[in-house]
Amino acid sequence: MTSINREATPQDPQQPEGAQTLHDDLHEIWGNPRGIKALTIVNHTTLGLRFMVTGMVFFVIGGVLSMLIRTQLATPDQNFMTPDIYSQVTTMHGTVMMFLFAIPILEGLAIYLIPKMIGARDLVCPRLTSLGYFCYLFGGIILSFSMVLEMAPDAGWFMYTPLSSSEYSPGLGSDFWLLGITFVEISALSAGVEIVVSILRTRTQGMALHKMPIFAWYILAMALMIVVGFPPLILGSVLLELERAVGMPFFEVAGGGDPLLWQHLFWLFGHPEVYIIFLPAAGIVSTLIPVFAGRPLVGYGWVVFAIVVTGFISFGLWVHHMFTVGIPQLAQAFFSAASMLVAIPTAIQVFVWLATLWLGKPRFKLPMLWILGFLIIFVCGGLTGVMLALVPFNWQVHDTHFVVAHMHYVLVGGMFFPLMAGLYYWLPLFSGRMPSETIGRWGFWLTFLGFNGTFLIMHWTGLLGMPRRIYTYEAGNGWEIFNLLSSISGFVMSAGIAMVLIDIALHFKFGKPAQHNPWKADTLEWANAMPPSAYNFVSLPKIDTRHPLWDNPDLPRTMAEGKHGLAVTSHGRREMWGTDSITGKVREIIHLPGNSWWPFFAALALAVVCVSLLTRVYALAGVFVIIAGVFLLRWSWENGAHPKAAPDAEVRKGDPPLHSRTMSGPGVWAMATFSIANGSFFLSYLFGWFYLWTVSPQWRMPEVSPLSLVVLVAAGVAMTLGAGVMERLVRGLRVNQDRGLARGFYMSALLGAAQVGLVLWSLLTAGLEPTRTSHDAVLLVGLVYALFHGALAMILSAMQGLRVRHGYVGLHAPFEPAVVVILWRYNVVTFWVLVGALGVLPRVIGG
Repeated sequence: MTSINREATPQDPQQPEGAQTLHDDLHEIWGNPRGIKALTIVNHTTLGLRFMVTGMVFFVIGGVLSMLIRTQLATPDQNFMTPDIYSQVTTMHGTVMMFLFAIPILEGLAIYLIPKMIGARDLVCPRLTSLGYFCYLFGGIILSFSMVLEMAPDAGWFMYTPLSSSEYSPGLGSDFWLLGITFVEISALSAGVEIVVSILRTRTQGMALHKMPIFAWYILAMALMIVVGFPPLILGSVLLELERAVGMPFFEVAGGGDPLLWQHLFWLFGHPEVYIIFLPAAGIVSTLIPVFAGRPLVGYGWVVFAIVVTGFISFGLWVHHMFTVGIPQLAQAFFSAASMLVAIPTAIQVFVWLATLWLGKPRFKLPMLWILGFLIIFVCGGLTGVMLALVPFNWQVHDTHFVVAHMHYVLVGGMFFPLMAGLYYWLPLFSGRMPSETIGRWGFWLTFLGFNGTFLIMHWTGLLGMPRRIYTYEAGNGWEIFNLLSSISGFVMSAGIAMVLIDIALHFKFGKPAQHNPWKADTLEWANAMPPSAYNFVSLPKIDTRHPLWDNPDLPRTMAEGKHGLAVTSHGRREMWGTDSITGKVREIIHLPGNSWWPFFAALALAVVCVSLLTRVYALAGVFVIIAGVFLLRWSWENGAHPKAAPDAEVRKGDPPLHSRTMSGPGVWAMATFSIANGSFFLSYLFGWFYLWTVSPQWRMPEVSPLSLVVLVAAGVAMTLGAGVMERLVRGLRVNQDRGLARGFYMSALLGAAQVGLVLWSLLTAGLEPTRTSHDAVLLVGLVYALFHGALAMILSAMQGLRVRHGYVGLHAPFEPAVVVILWRYNVVTFWVLVGALGVLPRVIGG
């Protein structure tokens, strides 16, 4: 850890010399290493750029695949690609665009901007951000490599069963998708948790929720939706991979499964994902329009209301993707109405944007061109969305090019155009240079005209009956001229996007140097240097307005001169404020870890696990699961009062304590947010259990449950006692009592070991046949889930005991037990629910 002591020459932030000293010292503490050590960087600015650059690389790959598709469909009876290759290309196009481009690049933009917007120096868990990036990178490489091997998935980007099951996809294509996407989902969840906690707990002093930049509201909603929405897909991927690898029949009707279970789990993720993509893009629009209209956003409160309502409603729409699979008419009517209801909060935002433009004096700079293009395209996509929400119309156009066109109008129009507006808007912040208005406008018009030429026409081919996912078609159907025009327009759009990418790349060297805050914006990110430093701000200001740079234009200068909070570096720590989640009142000083190899090593070990599972080398996969666990535990060891974290708890007089010396730091919030994601996974598992139980035609419930209820209850009692011990220890720390602290942690670990042993005994003696019936397969997954969580709680409790012995935990540093106890609480609740669902209910109501 960097240690700076300038007591012999005290810093004076009021003087220019003192300000320069602060800059130099902060650079020494926060600066990024070069060479191979660049893999250790945990700074959000660098990692956000890495996410965005990597996302753009995958975007180019996905765009090339789309042009291959349009080439194949340009004329009838085309043999440019074989049917197998075409299926791989279409599957990978959708997969790359949805999973490897859209969400990661938006998360990258959020990772880059959010700390700057809310007046923080970094995200709250920087090593987690690094782990997320490497998981994304390695998962994307593994998935993309399948195309090089001509073993890419070919069952569609949605991987419907049984098409993606072993019988119809016997190669490794589906396995590449399942394992690669699950790996990428770890990245998305990591970023989601990181962003939620950072927004809620690290806003600068005085920035209450109602004074937060509107973009941060959108990103908070997006991150919470990721936390809740991604686990169902992770569960579905795990179940399908288990079915493919070892034959557990979760989706096979003959074994008691149901292929529609996959569709439910996929769309429980898939429809919220549409709004996960849309909300950040809408946040860009709500941020840029006030800047270029020269006035505050009309109806800030209404927009926040619309954001929250959209987030909630989006989780109740998944079945509208399944209107043609035979669901009851009452369910169709409900989800049809809900699908139309979501248009209300969307319309609120559109009218707020129009009102802001109407009441302001708009300046039609390059970013505003993309905003206007978005407004036109997204409204059109919204209208066709209302059409598809009507069940009779949906039946007529389902699986036609009309749906493809609608999806691209909503996703490309609703996400890509605002993203381009945002990139052009924030380019001066990234680089300190301005983009080319001429090249940028050519790129916009080619993209806008090419996009509408491609997909507007596809509405018509869909209405003429052209199915999607066909690799060719015969002449005489009336589709020929429309497909040719769509393909030509597709290449026009590609030329426009190529011009945009060239403009962005060239401007870093040839762009005109930008003046400070070139757009006359109102939010704090423009108080940074351009490009920003690794630490963002020399001092952290008190903010009492939504428009700090409009209301106090001198703020960037005073921040740079160190005239605000935390303008001290003599301790050598990376620090920022920890504030109240509602009011923005300062509660503690958060000290952050420095650059570290552990995230890279952990992600690399997980990548080896992924490749080992692909090649069916299960022993090697097991070894590297353990290695990855060791890396993660070693990573967690360097926390709190560890010498590499913050052994020195000294703070300036009048400043609050370090977060590791309290019991309410952001780690508590991070564990709670992870528990929400974990709970979503668990509830999805319970949904699958009850769905198969009540819907699957071949479900077989044994007359006598194979699980020993006595053993499960004994395991639950052991876990509850272990949690009780942890609760007692934490309560003691809250009242400054630590007697028997280490012994208590060891006792809790022993009780956790007893629970693990009893669950393992129940599993081994149950005589389950998980490859014969889905009933036994679901039981096995539930017991393994309980085993994993029990073992994790046991290990973490034992580590707490060791950390007490080393002096890293105690009255002087009571923070970590408050984090671990949340896991124990979660385990107790979920285990007893599991006992009730798997052990008690089958005995009470039977099969």
